Amino acid sequence: MPSRPARHSSRPRAAVDRLSDRIWDRIWDGLWDRLPVRRFGRLLRWLPGAWALAAALGAALGAVLGAAAPASACPGSERFCTVEGGRYLLLLPEGVEATGTGATGTGARLPAMMYLHGWGASPQGVVNGRRQLVDGLAARGYALILPQGVARAGRTQRDWAVRDGRPHPRDDLRFLDAILADAATRGVDRRRVVLAGFSRGGSMVWDVACARPDMVRAYAPVAGAFWEPMPQRCAGPVDLFHTHGWGDRVVPLEGRPIGSAMMQGDAFASLDLMRHGQGCTASQPDAAAAGADLRWRRSWTSCRAGRLDLTLHPGGHVVPDDWLQSALTWFEARLADAAEPPTAGN
Repeated sequence: MPSRPARHSSRPRAAVDRLSDRIWDRIWDGLWDRLPVRRFGRLLRWLPGAWALAAALGAALGAVLGAAAPASACPGSERFCTVEGGRYLLLLPEGVEATGTGATGTGARLPAMMYLHGWGASPQGVVNGRRQLVDGLAARGYALILPQGVARAGRTQRDWAVRDGRPHPRDDLRFLDAILADAATRGVDRRRVVLAGFSRGGSMVWDVACARPDMVRAYAPVAGAFWEPMPQRCAGPVDLFHTHGWGDRVVPLEGRPIGSAMMQGDAFASLDLMRHGQGCTASQPDAAAAGADLRWRRSWTSCRAGRLDLTLHPGGHVVPDDWLQSALTWFEARLADAAEPPTAGN
């Protein structure tokens, strides 16, 4: 399910950014819920160009106003790093330069979040439209890895090879592996990478966690779960922190059909399948809490290895304002759980 087109935001006031982002997300959710999918799909073919122009104008204005941005590890007009199968952006905290043995300015390799954009979006859209994510990671000393999805034949909307019963133009497991290997030569510590994603990108995070749990250290999908047909089983161990909105109508918790040939999966069924793969001893969580912030939190920790965490919030198809800090705090606790975290190819 599509994420909204990215809207450039370079205003210096974080509170204003958060408010305007919430308003924009509401508008996007409303449009998607009310317009016929096929007609809206045609409209979306036109939107990327318009939003790209708007983003470029916004970026120019931001430069005039002196808006700061993390440095890119791949210099060039578009700042992209290229690997087999595609390209990605690698943003480092300001003042840090990437090297093959570490990151100058820190004396060590950097932890990183690899973030998969939603359907029809792009890495540039994330940079321009999700400043909280970009700036928040830089402030905590993280690199940000932004892979670029690929469009299907005859389409312009970038997507991921989500396991949804259809053929896809690229093997995204192999693509993400290539990115991680390349990023490791540019100062990223592959032992300390969390894979996150929103909407369709979040579904791809679930697929990677199920099929290749050792690709990265942990997983943090938002507003996306398995699609039908769901996997028969998942490998393990895995640490996964899933976030979803009670009011999400684009990717409902229970899933929904998309046209006549595709079906979003049930988020609770996805968790159940993952619990079985983890060898969790019970279906009910080991810890559960409902806070005054109207968030419902559940944790499964009595598993053979790894753990599962679920946070439900009262919003819709959005990334909550406090998600990044919660996800990073959770991730850092997982890093501290073991002296030697699981690694993959590094």
